[in-house]
Amino acid sequence: MADEKKLRLGVLGSGKGSNMVAIAEAASQQDCPFEIAVVLADVAEAGILARARERGLDAEFIAPGRFRTKLDDDAERAYIERLAAARVDLVVLAGFMRILKGEFLRTFENRVINIHPSLLPSFPGLEAWKQALDYGVKVTGCTVHLVDHGVDTGAIIAQRTVPVLDADTPASLHERIQQAERSLYPAALTAFATGRVKIEGRRCLGMSFGQV
Repeated sequence: MADEKKLRLGVLGSGKGSNMVAIAEAASQQDCPFEIAVVLADVAEAGILARARERGLDAEFIAPGRFRTKLDDDAERAYIERLAAARVDLVVLAGFMRILKGEFLRTFENRVINIHPSLLPSFPGLEAWKQALDYGVKVTGCTVHLVDHGVDTGAIIAQRTVPVLDADTPASLHERIQQAERSLYPAALTAFATGRVKIEGRRCLGMSFGQV
């Protein structure tokens, strides 16, 4: 990819940053079609910032404002301006615990993606792995999807299944789902960067993944 333009990612997170690390490790490989342009967090002490800086990535805390679950208007503008300054092509949510709405989604229309720890549309929202275990399903997994104005309702880009074992606890199931996430997310980004993902209404064509 040395002579080609790489897809520039803006990664947003609030926590430890394990998915960001998986994406960064993929980006460090020869001929990877994407690169991380900037990492932003809404928590000053978030591990994602430290792990990004360890890898020499541009990483910055931007205060989220006065709301608990979303960015306020000033914070939203600050995030948009910082991503624009980094010439970001795609916004990648990696454990970002704020709902994005309004001007942010209009600015990056069809260019914000997230990974969720269930096979959407089943078990949206928080602690999806616990929802799946409590419900008694035999298979769950993870989903890469576009972000829209709903909660985990955007068009599905890719999914990978994870079996629910009889001996599973919420923690053990969550760990195996996270392992699947760390392989699925870079694969989905590669497909996006190489033009293999085609969006037709609610359908995102070009990817197919099975059980891990």
